Amino acid sequence: MDMALPIVNATTAVLARVSAAFNAPLARAVVFGVHIDGHLVVEGLLIAVIVFQLSRKSYKPPKKPLSEKEVDELCDEWEPEPLCPPIKEGARIEAPILESAAGPHTTIDGKEVVNFASANYLGLIGNEKITVRENCNFDSIFDNLIRPEYLINASGMQDSCVGSLEKYGVGSCGPRGFYGTIDVHLDCEAKIANFLGTPDSILYSYGISTIFSVIPAFCKKGDIIPVLYFHCSDEGVHWAVQNGLYLSRSTVVYFKHNDMASLASTLEKLTRRNKRTENIRRYIVVESIYQNSGQIAPLDEIIKLKEKYRFRVILEESHSFGVLGKSGRGLAEHYGVPIDKIDIITAGMGNALATDGGFCTGSARVVDHQRLSSAGYVFSASLPPYLGTAAVSAVNYLEENPSVLANLRSKVALLHKGLAGTPGLEISSHLLSPIVFLKLKKSTGSLTTDLDLLETIAEQALREDSVYVVASKRSTLDRCKLPVGIRLFVSAGHTESDISKVCSSLKRISASVLSDHS
Repeated sequence: MDMALPIVNATTAVLARVSAAFNAPLARAVVFGVHIDGHLVVEGLLIAVIVFQLSRKSYKPPKKPLSEKEVDELCDEWEPEPLCPPIKEGARIEAPILESAAGPHTTIDGKEVVNFASANYLGLIGNEKITVRENCNFDSIFDNLIRPEYLINASGMQDSCVGSLEKYGVGSCGPRGFYGTIDVHLDCEAKIANFLGTPDSILYSYGISTIFSVIPAFCKKGDIIPVLYFHCSDEGVHWAVQNGLYLSRSTVVYFKHNDMASLASTLEKLTRRNKRTENIRRYIVVESIYQNSGQIAPLDEIIKLKEKYRFRVILEESHSFGVLGKSGRGLAEHYGVPIDKIDIITAGMGNALATDGGFCTGSARVVDHQRLSSAGYVFSASLPPYLGTAAVSAVNYLEENPSVLANLRSKVALLHKGLAGTPGLEISSHLLSPIVFLKLKKSTGSLTTDLDLLETIAEQALREDSVYVVASKRSTLDRCKLPVGIRLFVSAGHTESDISKVCSSLKRISASVLSDHS
């Protein structure tokens, strides 16, 4: 074919000249007594030449086998493609390593630091009222673990993590549907449902997997039922919610972060003059307290829009369960919205409850469906029993000590007041949010540069003042477009001295680091 190409080009050029001649006035050809225009003759000849050239066998040089030496040389020169792309400079994450419990104070590199990097909202990590009986003073947490007679006494009951470890062991070694269901799981599910006032709840083994197992359980591509699945989600939701939306393979439309006018406009556009809306299953997906901004979702307005446009609501409450509301029952209690107005509620238990795993709560039908269709529930080993016991004890503690919520809110308010006027930084989070979010007053225009500045502030605070704070890093998979910032997780266990220390440290360091960027 390579040798035929010049011939075809030359033939085309010659025929073009002939065609011009034939197309001259009165130029005609006579075939069997029939007058034919000249261009038809040329085109016919051109087609014949092309068919002839294409039908010819292409030239192939004779094959010469490679010698063993040549084969060895080729093998030595060959380099396989890497399994993953190289990590760019500055992309490596070298987080500090904690050497003690992640309480309000922890140990890093042998030095005690004030910890504002752990979402220990109720201060239950390392809290002796939760971990040991009163009048017990052991030398270390390890001593508590090896002496089972001292049990958690948060609710006046004898149940404890230590008791669960003795009775059930560490793991369950099986999914819930395959001999992995233990009575502790049922107790924990009942406790959460009773606490929130919902008909039923379901436990998951891993907090972050809860939301991205729940969403695909209700929304899939290729189902037999003739409906479409549709999600309208806040653009500020964190990665776990984004991943759940992606795994569902639904149509996803994002509205502006915490902007109800944008949400209303989006819902109006999606439903107006759309004959398929009656056959489309639609959801509004929001977080109660946004991890990426510390803002609180206006649930009362969302419910009004939900009912107006006939959407369902999926509410992610990992950072509001045990925090918002008069008794810590979350966003619905905070706004006085009946819990049954929310179709699906999910939350991780690794924050306020200081344990692990997650749960989803709602109607009995919503929960039962997940027991058969949620990948994270069906295929994962069930939650270790001692973690379920810890969750029950934490909820009991919250019910018996509601003053811990007032204590937490007073610490958040104190931190807001202390951080006011921080050079180059401003608070963007809600006053009731335990996530206090500091963002740059003036962005450099580059996400990488902004993060470098914020991480420099965090690193200096840890190195110079023994204050542990973190910048809101984002992976390449995270589609959130909100500004990055420094996240401070406030705990009821923090003292006024801790608050004062972090405020003075951030003010001094930000004034130095951001002096050229203000």
